[in-house]
Amino acid sequence: MSILDSLRTAAPAMQAIRRDIHAHPELCFEEHRTAEVVERALSSWGIPVFCGLGKTGVVGVIEGRPGPRAVGLRADIDALPMTEHNQFAHASKHHGRMHACGHDGHVAMLLAAAQHLAATRDFAGKVYVIFQPAEEGGGGAREMIRDGLFERFPMDAIFGMHNWPGMAAGQFAIKSGPCFASSNEFKITIRGKGSHGAMPHLGIDPVPIACQMVQAFQTILTRNVKPIDTGVISVTMIHAGEATNVVPESCELQGTVRTFTTEVLDLIERRMSEIARGLCASFEAECDFEFSRNYPPTVNHAAEVSFVRQTMVDLVGAENVHKFEPTMGAEDFSYFLQHKPGAYFVIGNGDGTHREGGHGLGPCMLHNPSYDFNDELIPLGAALWVSLARRWLAQPAG
Repeated sequence: MSILDSLRTAAPAMQAIRRDIHAHPELCFEEHRTAEVVERALSSWGIPVFCGLGKTGVVGVIEGRPGPRAVGLRADIDALPMTEHNQFAHASKHHGRMHACGHDGHVAMLLAAAQHLAATRDFAGKVYVIFQPAEEGGGGAREMIRDGLFERFPMDAIFGMHNWPGMAAGQFAIKSGPCFASSNEFKITIRGKGSHGAMPHLGIDPVPIACQMVQAFQTILTRNVKPIDTGVISVTMIHAGEATNVVPESCELQGTVRTFTTEVLDLIERRMSEIARGLCASFEAECDFEFSRNYPPTVNHAAEVSFVRQTMVDLVGAENVHKFEPTMGAEDFSYFLQHKPGAYFVIGNGDGTHREGGHGLGPCMLHNPSYDFNDELIPLGAALWVSLARRWLAQPAG
């Protein structure tokens, strides 16, 4: 029996776990029930379990024959603060919380792989299955590292996988170098002088300053950043005023900045600060400028990408392995890759036709209220994890 055949046999049980997790979504650092589900499953298969890394993270240790190498496989476990539109049986039972990014499916794929590896143990070394909390904005990867993940569980490399709607089920994609962008936020408060709306000459209106500022920020990308580099500046919130006949005292702008390199990010932050303060000064207003750096870019390591790509090709054929097109979305697996060699890649989730009756009318895209993970991926994703772990551990020690 092949790996995939064995995992297909176990798939119904993994689907049940996945749908149970989907029905009981938990937000970042609140994944207590989810962690318990993972812990119970791993323990039932004879896998030692360690809980509480990064507050609610779980690590299982699968030992094969004695060997010098160890590898980490990671799945994220948290949900999003949004209301699900689906009404099928496993839809969220908690209003305002939803597994709209497929982390429930990531858990199921890695659990399926862990069960198979624990049952066979036909490898030398250790496989660490890492169930990470708080990917959706909480930086759970960073917190697990701070709690000693790599000291307590020494590993040679770490790998992560995400489902990808719009790419056909049965396909994978990966690329070397930057594949997900950094995630950063800014908040700018323009402080003017309030006045009557009919007598603006007696005040300092922050609204036209804000309008010019939004436009000026885009010149950073067109005139300061090299044309071959990539960056995004999005002002997504503007708040000012309480009445139509009042020039407001202040105006607040908030938004996000995305880049693939720290050098471009440094440039954008510096120029945004200079433009914001300079514009306010030219209008005799004042400026509070705040810039927060959240997730760094996710940068895959070349040797590990080559290794994973060949593993994918041997599993599904070269025609089903694609070069991943980088996205300006962010992923906190980036923290792991700053400390260890590894790679992050995607598995196709299909076009949404897998969804059962009762799904919402929207598309089956990530962070959409009508999304649902494609359960057909569980045995294939698990098969890739199993093959990747075995092959990695079979290499000579570096």
